[in-house]
Amino acid sequence: MVRGNSLVHCGLVLLSLWLCIQSVPINVDRSKEKPPVQELHPPQSAETGLHYDRYLREVIEFLEKDPHFKEKLKNANMDDIKQGKLAKELNFVQHNFRTKLDELKREEMNRLRMLIKVKQDIQGGSGRTMDHQSLLKQFEHLSHQNPNTFEVEDLDQLIQSATKDLENFDKDRHNEFKNYELTKEHERRERLKTMSEETRQQEEKHYEQLRKKHANHTKVNHPGSETQLKEVWHESDGMDPDNFDPKTFFKMHDTNGDGFFDESELEALFTKELEKVYNPENEEDDMVEMEEERLRMREHVMKEVDTNKDRLVSMVEFMAATQKEEFLEKDEWETLDQNPLYTEEEMREYEQHLVNEQNDIHQKSVELQKRREELERKQEELSAQKIGLQQAVEEMERIKGNVKHPGAVAAGGAAGGAAGGAAGGAAGGVTGVAAGVTAGGAPVVPGNSRPLPPDVPVPGHS
Repeated sequence: MVRGNSLVHCGLVLLSLWLCIQSVPINVDRSKEKPPVQELHPPQSAETGLHYDRYLREVIEFLEKDPHFKEKLKNANMDDIKQGKLAKELNFVQHNFRTKLDELKREEMNRLRMLIKVKQDIQGGSGRTMDHQSLLKQFEHLSHQNPNTFEVEDLDQLIQSATKDLENFDKDRHNEFKNYELTKEHERRERLKTMSEETRQQEEKHYEQLRKKHANHTKVNHPGSETQLKEVWHESDGMDPDNFDPKTFFKMHDTNGDGFFDESELEALFTKELEKVYNPENEEDDMVEMEEERLRMREHVMKEVDTNKDRLVSMVEFMAATQKEEFLEKDEWETLDQNPLYTEEEMREYEQHLVNEQNDIHQKSVELQKRREELERKQEELSAQKIGLQQAVEEMERIKGNVKHPGAVAAGGAAGGAAGGAAGGAAGGVTGVAAGVTAGGAPVVPGNSRPLPPDVPVPGHS
């Protein structure tokens, strides 16, 4: 009985303690708590290909982490963005993001300074003239007058530069690809010139065989068409082609879940079509051409679907495109091998351009060689002058030493006279006197430090 009462008492004590803990709040000074630190990671968005690509993507992704700015960006149209209205919203971005943007700008400024220094060193070492206008363009995407903080002007310049550069980016890529093809054909023709007739014919035959083999591929569907998307839906996604749903397809391939197809997400949809034409293991297939083909497909779809020209495809734009007649396009897509990339006239112009460049390089080489020879000649002249100056300084030091010690001159004359007497009598004395004159100036008589008058004969001589 006593034991049972003890257990009841212990239970009541524990219950009381539990109630105290639950009912009495713990007083915590919230003012001393540190706010949670927002982790900022490297950008995950697709590369744009611009020289300031990382800076652009980091700025955009950090701004999108700010709730206010993200909402404004979502509701802004392309005209508002181009006119700088969105940039003014930077004033309302949270402090920790503004601090991070300041850091990003300082890193970008340091990167550009290092880049320009390297270019200056390279061009200075090669003797080429520095293109200062080209270097200044490296800074067009930010305000360099204020190198430490990211301001509204920085966001506005970044938007303006990116919009302009991206509009020209595809055009520049096409031009680079065309030059690539011209160079490849030019080098092939140059190799043929070095071959014997028999070898050249074999090479030409092999070249034509590779061209025909490359052109012999399965049908390439029109990019963005129902047939093309259904093939991705079935073969890549493993879905039933008879149950194709455009909205579900869009959500499945919007890999970052932002509600848009960006250029990289769109280009990924063409992989199956490109694999019909290009295989990296085949000699006849050029992977550089494959990327050009991908670019052409993306441009085609963007032209038909991206109605507001913001280089993004929204869900609304995508669904609207599926209702157009073009979506039911059944015709085969014409690949690069079915379209001439250049004319023979363009090839001749390109080869002439190469000849002109070679001539310019030769001319500059000749000029540099002349400058080198001139510098070497001047160096030899300077070396000779240096040796002459050293000899003159040594002679002056010797004369200066003789002037400071005239007794050494007299002693030299007397010693010469004594040596001459021992060898040949008085004649040696004359030799000694002459030596004294040569070394020190006026003739000196042994035993007498004063010079003789000019008309007094020397003793022992008539």
